[in-house]
Amino acid sequence: MDPIRNPYAPGAGTPPPELAGRDDIRENARIALARTALARSSKSLIMVGLRGVGKTVLLDQIRTDAEASGICALQIEASEDRSLPAILAPQLRLALLKLSRIEAAKALVQRGHRALKGFVGALKVKYHDIEVGLDFDSEPGLADSGDLETDLQDLLQAVGQAAQAGGSCVALFLDEIQYAKEDQLAALIMALHRTSQRQLPVIMIGAGLPQVRGRMGRAKSYAERLFDFPEIGALSPDDAKLAIAKPANGEGVQIQSSALDAIISETQCYPYFLQEWGKHSWDVAEQSPITDSDVKVASDQAIAALDQSFFLVRFDRLTPAEKKYVRAMAELGAGPHRSGDIASVLNRPVSSLAPTRSQLIGKGTIWSPGHGDTAFTVPMFDEFMLRMMPGDEWR
Repeated sequence: MDPIRNPYAPGAGTPPPELAGRDDIRENARIALARTALARSSKSLIMVGLRGVGKTVLLDQIRTDAEASGICALQIEASEDRSLPAILAPQLRLALLKLSRIEAAKALVQRGHRALKGFVGALKVKYHDIEVGLDFDSEPGLADSGDLETDLQDLLQAVGQAAQAGGSCVALFLDEIQYAKEDQLAALIMALHRTSQRQLPVIMIGAGLPQVRGRMGRAKSYAERLFDFPEIGALSPDDAKLAIAKPANGEGVQIQSSALDAIISETQCYPYFLQEWGKHSWDVAEQSPITDSDVKVASDQAIAALDQSFFLVRFDRLTPAEKKYVRAMAELGAGPHRSGDIASVLNRPVSSLAPTRSQLIGKGTIWSPGHGDTAFTVPMFDEFMLRMMPGDEWR
């Protein structure tokens, strides 16, 4: 079949041809955004889930939906290498520029610019990566104390007041939240709490790995009352079949039911893997319909592609000690596993492995679903590790 017509889209954050099984969360987000715009009480949303479940794709779709409804939507991605203030400041400047087009908001937009000027100037000493060009003078006492918690509250309040005056709403779409440092995350939570208390039209829709819930709770104990944390997981079998069959049908190609069943079995219904198997099944098949024999050949290609991209990118970031730790986890299966069991595989005391475990959590490779438990953040990573480090030489 024509590879140019292949509808499937495996890639980091690449929109799939059919966003199946996510209508409920999109509707919940739409309602939360609309209520915030009307100054009605509403919780911010943080979507949590493993790698490969489509959190970024879903976040981008909700942002696109929000922009279509006139909401001032800001696209932000937390990073291990940059501070949260440095990432927020340029986007808040962009929000103020957008709001400045609204005549009724102009006076408060100027105050927002002065708040941003004070914020950047005061915090640049601590966060050297803040770089925002501003032509406005600061206002003494406005977001310029040098204390992130205080200044971010003042800044978001000023932005929220400008949005309110313009009959608009500012939505922060923050991806990879798990990389934000807890003290900076605490400041953001406090600032959102302030705008919520004052019924200002500011909301956050975010996404991150499962450890985000615990980190936000540790940052501020009231986070669970300020946010909803919908879990984004594997699709249902019916939705997974729709995600594969509908794009093919749109190109006039059929897929045998046994072939669909084989794809569901191989992928465990994880959205990213569905796209890989769909792509390779299409490329293998010579004609419609795609058969289970095609899928069998495609599976080897899909696994090889995942090993060289999706999995390897995460593997290459690990130190030798970290690789041994996750290989020991893989020895035990998919998980989650008790820390003591992992230590037993390595023949090491649990306490001696705590720093390695902590580093792996920080890198987003593993997470702790419960006290003393450890699990992979990437589906099927255990199978990859067995392929990557076979036998017993790794010990």
